[in-house]
This record gives sequence, structure tokens and C-alpha cells, in this order.
Amino acid sequence: MAELRFDPKDADFEARVRASFERQAAMKTIGATLARVEPGLVWIEMPWALPLTQQHGFLHAGMVATALDSACGYCAFTLMPVDAAVLTIEYKINLLAPAKGERFRMEGQVIKPGRTVTVAEGRAWAIEDGREKLIATMGCTLMAVVGREGIQH
Repeated sequence: MAELRFDPKDADFEARVRASFERQAAMKTIGATLARVEPGLVWIEMPWALPLTQQHGFLHAGMVATALDSACGYCAFTLMPVDAAVLTIEYKINLLAPAKGERFRMEGQVIKPGRTVTVAEGRAWAIEDGREKLIATMGCTLMAVVGREGIQH
């Protein structure tokens, strides 16, 4: 994926993204970590783990989608104002190959930022023996949420 360049609205975007990510119990549950945070670009990495697999031993598609959705959400969040939170409006995932690997990298990249709605793309990679294989792509639409009770930025 060609990296696009954007200017963040918040100079401290990385700390804000990392603080939000730390509050995500789902990411902790699947063992995911933030590997890269730049304006409009986020990488999430996670190891293969037996409790996250389906019946054939592959990482379950739901786990791939969960981490890829977060990568897309956080890449959008990097470009939002300091008082905004982010929520996914919709996504579509294409599962291209079984999620077989020692670890996985989910990349989210903003394609079109907006004041309220942002469009991002994601790619999921399985990594095994130093080789990377594209296993899924995602198209994701995200919304900036400001001033809504119960939604923390």
C-alpha cells in the first residue's frame, strides 16, 4: 500500500492513540500491540495463539477482522481533532488466504480524511519464517464523534 501523507490536527496524536488503544480490552485479549503510529497510518501486530483459532488451526477470521478494524479506526483517529472519538460506520473484509503464521500485522491507512467521515483501507499480513503473505484486505468507513455522552476520546 503506498503511504499517503497527512497533517494531523493534534500535535500529540500518537500519545492520544496509544492511550485509547491501552483502554481496548479486546486488543489486550487477542495479544495485539501497536507497532507503528503515524499521521493516517497505524500498524497493529499480534502473535498466533491457539485460543484465537478456528477448527483448522488458522487464526479465526473474526480475530483478523477485529484487529484490522482497530488498525483502520486508529489510522483515522490520528487525523481527528483532540476532542474527537472514533467509531466504525461500516467495513467490508476480503479474506484472501488462510491466516496461517507465527504472527500477524494489520495495517490501516487513511485514503480520504474528512471532518466527520473518513475512509480507510486495511491489509492483514501473516508472517512465518520471515516471509509475509497478504491474507485479507478491508475497506472501512469511520466517523468522528464529538460531545456524545459515554464515548471517550
